[in-house]
Amino acid sequence: MAEAAEVLEELGPWQRRLRAQFPIIVAHPELAYLDSAATAQKPRAVLDAVQHYLVSSNANAGRGSYPWANATTAAVERARDRVKEFLGDPAPDLSSVHFTGGTSEGLRTVAREWLAGLLADGDEIVVPFADHEANLAPWLEVRESLERQGIRIRVRELPYQDGSGDYDPAALAAVVGPRTRFVAATHVHHVYGADMNVHRIRRVVGPDVAICLDAAQSVGHLPVSVAALDVDFVVFSGHKAMALPGTGAVWARGRRGPRFRPGGWAGTPNTVGIVSLAAALDWLDAAGTDRIEAWTVALAARLTDGLSRLDAYEVLGCRSSLAAGSEVQRRRSIVTFRHREIPSRDFGFILYGHGFMVRSDGHCQAGAGEADGSVRVSLHVHNTSQEVEKLLATLSSLQ
Repeated sequence: MAEAAEVLEELGPWQRRLRAQFPIIVAHPELAYLDSAATAQKPRAVLDAVQHYLVSSNANAGRGSYPWANATTAAVERARDRVKEFLGDPAPDLSSVHFTGGTSEGLRTVAREWLAGLLADGDEIVVPFADHEANLAPWLEVRESLERQGIRIRVRELPYQDGSGDYDPAALAAVVGPRTRFVAATHVHHVYGADMNVHRIRRVVGPDVAICLDAAQSVGHLPVSVAALDVDFVVFSGHKAMALPGTGAVWARGRRGPRFRPGGWAGTPNTVGIVSLAAALDWLDAAGTDRIEAWTVALAARLTDGLSRLDAYEVLGCRSSLAAGSEVQRRRSIVTFRHREIPSRDFGFILYGHGFMVRSDGHCQAGAGEADGSVRVSLHVHNTSQEVEKLLATLSSLQ
């Protein structure tokens, strides 16, 4: 893997500067945190922004006229603009940003507050059956809710290519019809680490079908351009993008179908979480999501190449991407595998005994996903090539 080695060498000084900005990582050099797909660690700039807000202007938003309340309201509105800017929104005056508790809540909000009002009897939607459960359950709930009202819609499965884990645009063309109104998709798969090439979906479904994107594993990990993707909703979690837990956002283009206006009384927003999200996006922009992507792809390539030579392990996802010099896309920041004899949950405990923090279970994958548990290694900018080499050496010793 000369290419990955060259990337790691070139970006090494930059990465070491960024790693030093994560207090929890610096405080525990004996541990390797390899679970960023579950939640990302927070750089000092985010922690400082939270501290500054709480000691200088903590108040409610949109409910007072005194300076602290005004400052909080302004911070929330700045965060909305910051999300649009971070996503490369080409028409920010037409779009909207709604803050949520995370991706799961955001997808369910789109389903209940927008999609349910779009659909009529006989309409069809296309959704993924082997991605995260959060990107399947809300759409099925819409079908059940509409059925109780006497409105019957058809839910069709977004097709996958055999062996690659990627979506199949050719098969999708056969699924889409004149009554197709909506497609739900995932940007980066949370188990297989594949960029699902969602930019191809628009070319298949045409200009009028709304597309909702689960971007939980892409925002904060690689550049995300809503202009290039041509989707209508981008939903993500702040805690996976280096902000505080309990924070997320729904970006809505506002071009196809009714305007996205969540109803009901929203109550007090998670102001401190929203402040942390704006700070996290500032930090990510300064660091460079393109370089973060290059670094984590190179680390994942080194890990998959090493794993492919260890007979005791099965690596999930596209088999072709395991080969050094593969012509298919390499995995993003996620590599998932299982030991052929040791149960994955037990293996997770074993790896922690060697200083590695990984996720080991079913990863909340929807019904058509993996039947057995597996070990997921998810990397971020604070991870090093030395940690990957140590992990490979440990895995080799546990064959």
